[in-house]
Amino acid sequence: PRLCVVGSGPAGFYTAQHILKHHGGAQVDIYEKLPVPFGLVRFGVAPDHPEVKNVINAFTQTARSERCAYYGNVTVGRDVTVAELRQAYHAVVLSYGAEDNRVLGIPGENLSGVYSARAFVGWYNGLPENRDLNPDLSCETALILGHGNVALDIARILLSPLCLLRKTDITDCSLAALACSKVKRVWLVGRRGPLQVAFTIKELREMINLPGARPVLNPDDFTGLEDAVKDAPRPRKRLTELMIKTALEKPGEKAAAVQAAAPREWRLKFQRSPQEVLPTADGRRARGIRMALTCLEGSGDSAKAIPTGEVEELECGLVLSSIGYRSLPLDPVVPFDTQRGVIPNSSGRVEGVPGLYCSGWVKRGPTGVIITTMNDSFDTAQSVLEDLQVGVLDVSASREGFGAVESILRSRGVRPVSFSDWEKIDAAEVARGKAAGKPREKIVDPQEMLRLIGH
Repeated sequence: PRLCVVGSGPAGFYTAQHILKHHGGAQVDIYEKLPVPFGLVRFGVAPDHPEVKNVINAFTQTARSERCAYYGNVTVGRDVTVAELRQAYHAVVLSYGAEDNRVLGIPGENLSGVYSARAFVGWYNGLPENRDLNPDLSCETALILGHGNVALDIARILLSPLCLLRKTDITDCSLAALACSKVKRVWLVGRRGPLQVAFTIKELREMINLPGARPVLNPDDFTGLEDAVKDAPRPRKRLTELMIKTALEKPGEKAAAVQAAAPREWRLKFQRSPQEVLPTADGRRARGIRMALTCLEGSGDSAKAIPTGEVEELECGLVLSSIGYRSLPLDPVVPFDTQRGVIPNSSGRVEGVPGLYCSGWVKRGPTGVIITTMNDSFDTAQSVLEDLQVGVLDVSASREGFGAVESILRSRGVRPVSFSDWEKIDAAEVARGKAAGKPREKIVDPQEMLRLIGH
């Protein structure tokens, strides 16, 4: 069987890995629109979390398998259609993730100084489409809407001492911008309460222990919460206990002195829903945000935030909206649920289109960590393997695979990038990084990547 996967992030690689491991004859081709592979492992994981990027070693093993091939610099839906892929392969798996962000839908969100978390993360992680973001960091107060890990990542990058960031693979231009940053206060604002935050204890602990930045949590937000979490699942209980401890316990003399001397601070604000980004007098820039105060209906993860009618205004010159990523439809022949932002499927089998599958965020929505995506991709791969076994996928008719796609791409003037091409780009990035005392210096311009490999 000849199979192909669209997207080379964790979902794509884990799907390919599982199929290759459990089917001794399958050939899997991976298509990627950028010249470089690994999706959010390269462009989403925070630069100061290098251990999370270790999965790249396993993905590299998969890509080097003689039954696997990588074709970068190929945009499916433009350079080659899904229908053309379905003609060339016995099965096609869509694993292209969530390449857009959810919008706030409030007045003022297009003002200068307002950015999506996705674009900001892409900027400091070297995602080509965000390389010219040039965010204005000349204000003292930044406000992040959202209480997930991405929100904490951004807060940490904004407040981290430069000496820590210099040792990471953060891009050169964002390092230069952060060196001139005036931001010294970051507010993390959520619609719901402390019991509904989506970040994990590891990320919270890193924020609390961040050198030179003190946490400011309002004790009133946490009073009486000990009882509320008694019977909560262990991760939620431990996370809430850490927030309670940080908010209510007086630090020892030494810790108090260190905190008092910290030049920067961050705080969590709860039960506030953004209503409007407020403009400066000339109407061009953000100067603050109007929040509706909310009360919670229901409890636990299903609690809903209902506006109380009260409002408050917070002053800030930088607004980052971290309320989630969003998948986009890829090709008119693929069904897409615009409401939920996913491809309708059952265990990864795309509804009504035999031989078409999906895995990762485009299958289940943009939630969870790499391990969640791994399990989800194995589940889709299992569906493909079952369909091969029971004959739902007819492999008696031979398919040309990349042979057919190559001539289509050539006729359209598209030159794919191979995995060994990527390894040349990788080596160049590592060499540039070494010169600067970093693990790598990412190349952010796709044209420069292509020049480097003689395309």
